[in-house]
Amino acid sequence: MKEIKKILCAVDLSEHSKDVAAYAVTMAKGFGASVTVVYTAPSLSQYVGFHVPPNTIENFVGEIVTGAEKSMEAFVAENFAGVEARGQVLIGYAAEEILNRAHEEKVDIIVMGTHGRKGIDRILFGSVAEKVVKNADMPVLTIRPSSEQVTRKP
Repeated sequence: MKEIKKILCAVDLSEHSKDVAAYAVTMAKGFGASVTVVYTAPSLSQYVGFHVPPNTIENFVGEIVTGAEKSMEAFVAENFAGVEARGQVLIGYAAEEILNRAHEEKVDIIVMGTHGRKGIDRILFGSVAEKVVKNADMPVLTIRPSSEQVTRKP
């Protein structure tokens, strides 16, 4: 088995992210690995042409990123005690950004959650986890939410 020294843990900062973090922490402790925790904020650049001034969208994205950075700092402090971990907020399309960061960081494995969507929700929203699994050239561990988390709507 390949040595695991760098883990990328992709989270959406939902309640399920704590479960995903727990797996990443267990692996990091077991392998003596470091963890890069990432959250991807949407860029919203595709909405510039819809009668929305670009500066309004940029301000909104800036607020999302600022809030996400504060949430990420608290999330890492609360969930990654005892391991070398750092949080990063990325901007763009989640699957693409996760894969880009995994390559930039030369990670050995990606740990991420799935939303457990089914039916029309899955068709409409797609699956970031599925796209990462299909396109990653390193192992991807996906953590499915418990059944009670799947039925709860945010």
